[in-house]
Amino acid sequence: MVNEDGVWPDHLFQDLDRTGPMPLYYQVSSRLEAAIRSGEIPPGSRLENEIAIGQRLGLSRPTIRRAIQELVDRGLLVRRRGVGTQVVQGQVTRQVELTSLYEDLQNTHHSPTTVVLLHEVIRATDEVAAHLGVPPGSNVVRVRRQRSTDGTPVAVLENFLPAEFEDITTEQLQDRGLYQIIRGRGITIRIANQRIGARRAHGDEGGLLEIDRDGPVLTMERTAYDSSGRAIEYGVHIYRPDMYSFETTLVAK
Repeated sequence: MVNEDGVWPDHLFQDLDRTGPMPLYYQVSSRLEAAIRSGEIPPGSRLENEIAIGQRLGLSRPTIRRAIQELVDRGLLVRRRGVGTQVVQGQVTRQVELTSLYEDLQNTHHSPTTVVLLHEVIRATDEVAAHLGVPPGSNVVRVRRQRSTDGTPVAVLENFLPAEFEDITTEQLQDRGLYQIIRGRGITIRIANQRIGARRAHGDEGGLLEIDRDGPVLTMERTAYDSSGRAIEYGVHIYRPDMYSFETTLVAK
């Protein structure tokens, strides 16, 4: 296993063929991939920097860089700003169902944590008002959170709720999923309109997700309704594509 300094067992590269036809970068990436997939190098492990790896193996930095990039391209490694290169945590695959991210993480045996970035009452913009079915300029609750799993950021969640939810506390938002809080008030979430897309990160999103400043993100926009047809939540969420995917079943008519 990789130790805390990012050094892996020497036996992984003891028999590199330095004179044969197989490129050295491919040999390095293949052995790293096998160790990652077997769990010998576990999720979250940090690798040494390229210079240090090259010195330990007696290989050039371009060779190491290409080997690492091969695994980044395959989704096995990720370069995290301020941290270095790490083995990717297990990706969260989410069924396109009427559930919250918090519930999905719990149901797949991940450990969700939440940082509440904003929790305030604001005047509804025309867009927010249209989604929630309230007059423009009326009070709505705005919540923005960073959701992580096993210590790695997965999503930035921004939600707007009608003024009746002003009494939701920051502590509740830290400890529970939003839909859990809503259902705990006796409200049944019955139906939602949802749109999934992708774009570049902007503003502080790259930093919050620990990706490149303008790196790609998955997006989800959702308006949820209770059993009476009243809008009770409008959400605009972004997700790290290396940590998250949506899954759905299609049926032919």
